[in-house]
Amino acid sequence: QRQLVESGGGLVQPGGSLRLSCAVSGLTLEYYAIGWFRQVPGKEREGVSCLRSSDGRAEYADSVKGRFTISRDNAKNTAYLQMNNLRPEDTAIYYCALVDGTPSLRESLYKFWGQGTQVTVSS
Repeated sequence: QRQLVESGGGLVQPGGSLRLSCAVSGLTLEYYAIGWFRQVPGKEREGVSCLRSSDGRAEYADSVKGRFTISRDNAKNTAYLQMNNLRPEDTAIYYCALVDGTPSLRESLYKFWGQGTQVTVSS
């Protein structure tokens, strides 16, 4: 069964850090590009970052550049999103997704999705 499971979310103070994980099963992660997205209730889901499978090139939304880092461990079939210097506006449900092609921050490209993990940034 193809499954993506996010973990690592939680409550953190502004300026803090979290590392999200996306454990993939039923698929071989190295053949897929990875995307991380987030959604606030009542708003559209937005692309946060994506990572190519071929050359490791990454893309970030302007709002997270310099603070977030996307990575992958193909041996563990797991993707990651390291989030530093978190801000209250980063509060959202975070989703990982996979696409077997060139990634972008457009969610319509992605074929496989996880259920999401809540990140709350608050003092």
